Amino acid sequence: MRLLKHSGLVLAALLMLAGAAAPGRSQDFPAKPIRLIVPFAPGGGLDIQARLLSQKMFETWKQPVVVDFRAGAAGNIGAELAAKSPADGYTLLLSVSNLLINPLIYSDTRYDARKDFAPLSLTATAPQILVAHASVPAKSIEDLLALARTSKLTYATTGIGSVGHLSAELFSNAAGIRMINVPYKGSGAAVTDLLGGHVQMMFSAPGAMIQHIKSGRLRALAITSAKRAGEGLEDVPTFIESGYPSVEVYNWFGMFAPAGTPAPLVSKLNREIVRIIGLPDVKERITASGYTPVSSTPAEFVAFIAAESAKWEKIVKASGVRAN
Repeated sequence: MRLLKHSGLVLAALLMLAGAAAPGRSQDFPAKPIRLIVPFAPGGGLDIQARLLSQKMFETWKQPVVVDFRAGAAGNIGAELAAKSPADGYTLLLSVSNLLINPLIYSDTRYDARKDFAPLSLTATAPQILVAHASVPAKSIEDLLALARTSKLTYATTGIGSVGHLSAELFSNAAGIRMINVPYKGSGAAVTDLLGGHVQMMFSAPGAMIQHIKSGRLRALAITSAKRAGEGLEDVPTFIESGYPSVEVYNWFGMFAPAGTPAPLVSKLNREIVRIIGLPDVKERITASGYTPVSSTPAEFVAFIAAESAKWEKIVKASGVRAN
């Protein structure tokens, strides 16, 4: 009995020591390379942010942060890979709003956006701007609605369920009009056809369109932000100003770890991401690419995701969009 009692005390002491040491292990993190999964092809805002974050993390921790582009299925392939990775801080995911949207429109999505990830921090946001080819005889939302009632208008998207697609559906439902979605496999092909006049309109991040707006090849009709944008877009009204208060949409970017990642590692990763996003050169680069750099605590990001999930669920339900 004494031996059992003694053994029990030793075991309890060892467990207490192990528990006390666990948070301290974050001090040694990272001890090997980190993989940063990007669930889309290289190019655009995700690519820029991933490379900025990976480089700055390497400078701090002296461990490589390898950007792993896993494109396919509108981001589902990369997201599923991240969700099923070990929760040890060595696999991270940089994703966008589609992480929440895809489970609403794809019946075969094999991850739960709310349960399978530990949110670390937001990194950037961007509204959507509605642009029309210069040949479209509409200079305002009011003109566009009049045209839509007598003509079949087409708009380009980067795929079913993309933020641009759902922004168009949200506006169409609010305005009581129908427009024809022309989906493309990527933004490059969509913008090329838009500039060529093969499609008439597109909802897109402002940064991707501003040079074409300034050149006169495209005309900006409205923006989905709560307030007007700067950077040469001061004259573009919001949808709210145009009489459509429900059409307020942002695409967002954020960093995640697999669910179950220890809290000390979540905190350490969050502090590093927030530090990087706050660096002047990083802020300048993200802003130049057409996005607004932002950061958050993990708790703030969790609350943000809850609100975004509710919003997108409502939009998808109202539009009836399904990918398969």
